[in-house]
Amino acid sequence: MEHILQGFRDRIAAANADGKPLRIVAGASKDWYGNALAGEVFDVSAWRGIVHYDPTELVVTARCGTPLADIEAALAEHGQILAFEPPHFGAAATIGGTISCGLSGPRRQAAGAARDFVLGAVLMDAKGEVLHFGGQVMKNVAGYDVSRLLTGSLGMLGLITEVSVKVLPQPAAQYTLTLPMDQTEAIAKLNHWAGQPLPISASAWIDGVLHLRVAGARAAVDAACKKLGGPLMENATAFWAGLREHAHPFFDAPVLWRLSLPPTTPSLDLGGVQLIEWGGAQRWLRSEAGAAEIRAAAERAGGHATLFRGGDKSAGVFHPLAPAVLQVHRNLKAAFDPRGIFNPGRLVQGL
Repeated sequence: MEHILQGFRDRIAAANADGKPLRIVAGASKDWYGNALAGEVFDVSAWRGIVHYDPTELVVTARCGTPLADIEAALAEHGQILAFEPPHFGAAATIGGTISCGLSGPRRQAAGAARDFVLGAVLMDAKGEVLHFGGQVMKNVAGYDVSRLLTGSLGMLGLITEVSVKVLPQPAAQYTLTLPMDQTEAIAKLNHWAGQPLPISASAWIDGVLHLRVAGARAAVDAACKKLGGPLMENATAFWAGLREHAHPFFDAPVLWRLSLPPTTPSLDLGGVQLIEWGGAQRWLRSEAGAAEIRAAAERAGGHATLFRGGDKSAGVFHPLAPAVLQVHRNLKAAFDPRGIFNPGRLVQGL
């Protein structure tokens, strides 16, 4: 396998010497995400395979081109899961792309985001040097935690060749309740329940119905179902998978916005249709409102808005950064990739 890494080094060194940008690709399942694609295709899908997995350690280490489905299948054999429930958005999804995009699924509200589960990473920088960050245990970082920094960086800092991720056991019991209510009541209820010891692992309000997934020890789940009330949902597994993979009819839209807001934020009047997840903190929006209006509303609420799919990307997919934060991004890019060859502009326009 070493010849594959050497091929990566040679390709990166040539691109760095010539100043020719590279577009890192493995499964290409999320090519639509982020700002416009640029650079020559740099296919890293050959660097695949689970490097280390001992179920008793609750950690899996895999190469960047490893299919996400392969990792989940290996975990399932031992009753374990990727707790942040990452979306695939295609059968070719890989662990490298999953971490680079930093996206999390419905379980994020209870378990945490993708970056919360990244314990270590191996990065090949613009010089072709292999850099190791973090490790395979929780308390492994002294100083700046670069392994988590790489999560959601969309490849702007270099090629993530390997990643170690914490895993968790599958819940012993899991049910989904359905409670009819309007959006205002749903937001209030979600915030009320957030302050109680309830095993809510996911929530979604859509079309006047709040869906609550409770998961954990059977006794706790049974008690929560009795307290929360509402009928049990049939085909709940398919429902949550549809949300995670955006196969639910709601997501069949030419323009889709993702708003990240404080969960107590009241309903935003932006026209269109909304789907609320993560206890009120994530709000999907289908609307004809302009980018400036949507982002201004999100900012007033203390959050930000991302043009998740479709629409006009010329103004930038991600919420504009404050000058000080933008300078941090510039400094990081200059440190890891001074000639700007990795995924230029994908995360931040101009970088």
